[in-house]
Amino acid sequence: MSDIRKMDRTLTLIPVVLFGFSFMGLTTAFTTYGIAAEVSHGIVPGAMIVALMVMMFTAYSYGKMSIAFPSSGSAYVYAQKSISPHVGFIVGWAILMDYLFLPMVNYLAFGIFFSAAFPAIPNYVWILGMLIIVTFINIKGLKFATSVNALLTIFAFLFIIIFICFSIKEVISGEGTGSLISIKPFFNSKEPHSFIIAGASLLSFCFLGFESITAFAEETVNPKKTIPRAVIIVTLVSGLIFTCVAYFSFLVWPEYNTFQNADSAAHEIITLVGGKTLYSVYLALYALAVLGSAMSSQASCARVLYTMGRDGQLPRRFFGTLHPKYKTPVNNVLIISLFSLLALFLSLDLVASFINFGAFLAYASVNIAVIVHYFIKNRERSLKGFIIYLIVPAIGGVLDIVLLLNLDIHSKILGVGWVILGFIYLFALTKGFKQQPPELKLEESV
Repeated sequence: MSDIRKMDRTLTLIPVVLFGFSFMGLTTAFTTYGIAAEVSHGIVPGAMIVALMVMMFTAYSYGKMSIAFPSSGSAYVYAQKSISPHVGFIVGWAILMDYLFLPMVNYLAFGIFFSAAFPAIPNYVWILGMLIIVTFINIKGLKFATSVNALLTIFAFLFIIIFICFSIKEVISGEGTGSLISIKPFFNSKEPHSFIIAGASLLSFCFLGFESITAFAEETVNPKKTIPRAVIIVTLVSGLIFTCVAYFSFLVWPEYNTFQNADSAAHEIITLVGGKTLYSVYLALYALAVLGSAMSSQASCARVLYTMGRDGQLPRRFFGTLHPKYKTPVNNVLIISLFSLLALFLSLDLVASFINFGAFLAYASVNIAVIVHYFIKNRERSLKGFIIYLIVPAIGGVLDIVLLLNLDIHSKILGVGWVILGFIYLFALTKGFKQQPPELKLEESV
């Protein structure tokens, strides 16, 4: 029967890491630099380091929970099995908001980008073309997608290396700060620390997606070792790359308030160090990065839907089945593609406002799940256990909640509305909370 088919375990550490890099998008450091420079008063590298430290707490918790429950359901399963089935369902519902809208953001950005470059071709042509390509890749399976991710990540790394080399040449020639070593990108005694914190809150969004790789646990070889390592590697390496890009951007353009347009600061910086040729390469790479992020986010969402369908929290016959040949959740891939057609009618700002609320709600729940599972239920209460199973995740949870509360009002209104819809569906599913929601059977996923 189709509902008992299992996914093929083909992914090793490197492919899983590549999916994480692709989901996050290594070029994000360029696109956010100008706005982050305004918010942090130019101290973008320092703010990025603070954001990285915050995200590492949550990445640690994801790694710990992926050892306990190596399932494709990610935060949904962690909350379900550690806290309660009802909380798990709401967390899964919140994740759906994040994952369902992330592919749409990429399609919208792709359409905006190419419509500006080729105004004679309508926006919807680019959106539909990219959607079809992404859907085809994800139906074919992760082996094919892994090859695409590898190419995209290699191109991104090469561009960043080229950018750094051009920046070094520019600084040595006397431009910018005129020195390759400076503490000003990380600390400025003339600026209050509050600007760094504000910048870190903004730049934390660059890390959204590091947790997506836990959704591939059921297709990963030895997931209890591979997934935790991958989560830490993706978060740490991406954060260091983002910091390097921000550092050298500061060195070549230290006056943050002199950009003609903060939104397009990357254009001014890259053009300064490498001319129009390097910027043309960046634009092409950005388009590829958007493709990779859409592909990874759609694949992750399809697997969360598959896990919830297999559990019976969504209609099992549709969401909980795999393709007999490709061993992929094809129905889920297709339904996400159909949902993403809303990109033809919605604005980028409206869609983006949905995403952040679900992400930080899921992050906070995973930190809480570590405390409940290890410290409370498993009684890991030695000095070491007190630190790594209570103090560390507690810090991560508090920081995630602070970031959630500091989201803009639109994100909070839309996010709360989505969660209320989840409660209504859960009320119907459990006949007025009189029954327990269906739970994951762990033997199916280990």
